[in-house]
Amino acid sequence: MELPRPALACLPPFWARGAHLQTIAAQYCPSRTPQLPWEDLRLDLGDGDALALRALPGTSGVAVHLFHGLGGSVEGHYMRRAAALCHARGHAVLAANHRGAGQGEGLARGTYHSGATGDLAAVLRLGRDRFPGQLQVAVGFSISANILLLLEGRDRHLALPDRAIAVNPPADLEACSRRLCLGFNRVYDQYFVRRLRREVRDRPGGGDLGQVPTLRAFDAAYTAPRAGFRDRDDYYARCSCGPHLAGIQVPTVILSATDDPFAPAGDIGQFALSPAVHFHEEATGGHMGYMTRNLPGHRWLDYALDHYLTALAGW
Repeated sequence: MELPRPALACLPPFWARGAHLQTIAAQYCPSRTPQLPWEDLRLDLGDGDALALRALPGTSGVAVHLFHGLGGSVEGHYMRRAAALCHARGHAVLAANHRGAGQGEGLARGTYHSGATGDLAAVLRLGRDRFPGQLQVAVGFSISANILLLLEGRDRHLALPDRAIAVNPPADLEACSRRLCLGFNRVYDQYFVRRLRREVRDRPGGGDLGQVPTLRAFDAAYTAPRAGFRDRDDYYARCSCGPHLAGIQVPTVILSATDDPFAPAGDIGQFALSPAVHFHEEATGGHMGYMTRNLPGHRWLDYALDHYLTALAGW
């Protein structure tokens, strides 16, 4: 699928040059977003667990579903900015916390993981019920980008959006997890592990994983067995979206950066892509960073999301 690329490229400012500065600056630079008229929702999943969601009405005929990254929530800076952008365009919004994340703390015994396509499908079905007749667009960030692409490429029988945008998906989970153990990437690894250990500690029946040192170890000790996989290798092999990208039938944009330090665009390039997929590889941006000097607020990702949401709505 050929869509017009954004007119402007991501041009790093001097204070955010390089993959690591891009990734870190995006996380810690202030994000000013307006207060939005959210409605809090609870989605029961049928297995005793529930998700905490937030909804906004819209007038554009487009409903955007937002799914956060690993260790995050709907309160993440990129989630708040995406919601504000959509609201300003008149789009309805449904922002979902994964199991036990954010406002969902205490609502789930189960865990979310890279293959949790059923949870995304449940949110999409709720979106169709809540916003009938509207174009349903799903936007997944990082781990949610992988889940979204896996849903579209492998688990199409569950539920699908009408359009999709996947931002910095870890298309090869084994390679991604190994990179997180190398060099400066260990800073990100520890960031994820600290957040996940806290989520598990606060989850009913979660237990204490205070001695788990890396994400690979966390996935071996907790994610894989808790989610019903044989082991970590089985989990990574079955839940990497890369081998399933050729099966996608929904018009989809994959946005990634060449210099992403642990989930680089090159991983996506190893796999066959469906004609329904528009793959946008940006030279720089780190992992969900995309700080730029040629846009107000320095946020190229917001600009690109706005561009592709508009393009997909008109496709």
